[in-house]
Amino acid sequence: MDVLFYGIPGLIMAGVLVMAYCVLRRWLQIRSAWDSGLTAQARCLRTYTTTHGGGDTSVSTTLHHVYEFSAHDGRVIRFEEENGPGTILEGDLVTVYYTDGPQVRATAHAPSRTKHAAATFGVLAFLGVIVVFCVGFMVVYTEMSSMASDVAGF
Repeated sequence: MDVLFYGIPGLIMAGVLVMAYCVLRRWLQIRSAWDSGLTAQARCLRTYTTTHGGGDTSVSTTLHHVYEFSAHDGRVIRFEEENGPGTILEGDLVTVYYTDGPQVRATAHAPSRTKHAAATFGVLAFLGVIVVFCVGFMVVYTEMSSMASDVAGF
């Protein structure tokens, strides 16, 4: 029975920590692309949407864009980005910000450091609340089970 009360919160915390890592990693990638100072004109090759949910749950739709541009060293870079503006259509030209090196990181999102940092830290704070709740749940369960065993004489 203890596995249920320790295992499930432990799995939830592991999932939340993975999500926090992904959010932080993406934030650092976008920030490094903005800070690099490298820009290029990219063409939107494709737009598409993905949907999640349905049935008895709410449906969420994510807009994806596929961009292609030439880096300053002549390499042709193609990348996909989620949650771009719905006003960008196939064939449109946009400014992209990218990092140099063997592994190019790029974004078509316009620099908005304060807004991006606030959103990232808001998500991280929410994930932190979930972790604190799970830890609190496990501590309360530990205390309650030790009190129950003291009363029972075990």
